[in-house]
Amino acid sequence: MINILMIEDDPEFSQFLGEYLAKYNIKITNYEDPYLGLSCGVDKYDLLILDLTLPSIDGLDVCQKIATNYEIPIIISSARSDVTDKIMGLQIGADYYLPKPYDPKEMYAVIQSLLRRANKTNKNIETSIFKYNKMRMEILFDNNLLHLTNAEYEVMSCLLENKNGIVSREQIVESCVSLSDSYSKSLDVIIGRIRTKIGDDSKNPKYLHSIRGVGYKISQ
Repeated sequence: MINILMIEDDPEFSQFLGEYLAKYNIKITNYEDPYLGLSCGVDKYDLLILDLTLPSIDGLDVCQKIATNYEIPIIISSARSDVTDKIMGLQIGADYYLPKPYDPKEMYAVIQSLLRRANKTNKNIETSIFKYNKMRMEILFDNNLLHLTNAEYEVMSCLLENKNGIVSREQIVESCVSLSDSYSKSLDVIIGRIRTKIGDDSKNPKYLHSIRGVGYKISQ
């Protein structure tokens, strides 16, 4: 199933579109409150449909925040007809601008097109001994599939997407639906379990390194 995040303050419209797309095994999760949408775990979705006229914050600001922090196709769906909005939206990270009103068949076609493109781009991100297939939600270590819990997968995904870069505890927690507190020991426990599964020594790690006072990084 394709999971789509929608940030749209018109619940009737989101329900109408959701019922249509459900016929194609596409599930829409809509947030009328843009701040809830921003904090819902954006990276667990395959695509974002974003309205521009939202309460509390302009949709263009939401678009920029998400495009800056996540690798997710973004469709702006808006009744705002000013060409400046369209230009700005595309410049700050949107992949498509679909003005309202539109036929839901057109939205379905755009979704399919963007997901095909994303699949070609992200089909297999190789990190030498690690292979990360984002679309299939699989991580291989030394060509063997790692059997990970949801939390372990989310942490590994975050680290692999920032290979050789230091990722703060806060960044990891923000990107992981399964975690809620960067200061809790749960992240350390998950890191320990991952190290066990890849045979990494915590005292002399080869792959998964702890950066004291900051966070973690993955190498190789």
